Amino acid sequence: MIVLSLILIRALNKKKALNALADIERHAKLSIDGKPRVIDVDEVEGIAKRILGQKPKSDIKLAILVRVSESTTKSIMSIKKIHPPAHLIVVSEEYPEYDGLNKKFSTLKVFQGYYSMKK
Repeated sequence: MIVLSLILIRALNKKKALNALADIERHAKLSIDGKPRVIDVDEVEGIAKRILGQKPKSDIKLAILVRVSESTTKSIMSIKKIHPPAHLIVVSEEYPEYDGLNKKFSTLKVFQGYYSMKK
């Protein structure tokens, strides 16, 4: 079974979320699998707090969930090297939230406005 990495994007607005998605492909060189999805901001804040071990410093207005084809380790190492205009959190399979987010992914609303540069 292929394990896809999940990345949460915490953004101030749609433009910053779109730029962060482009940065994931262009600069981190990760392959976005399928269409990014909009996820509830409050849910993401709770997940971010549990993963980071503290409340995130910045407030957000939009949260996006993305699947990428690369492994969690490769995703983390690639994202560390870029400076997107939004906060990116790689959710590894080790976190209890991973399975729930993965199952929920297909039920979430598609994030409009994003088109892959690689296609």
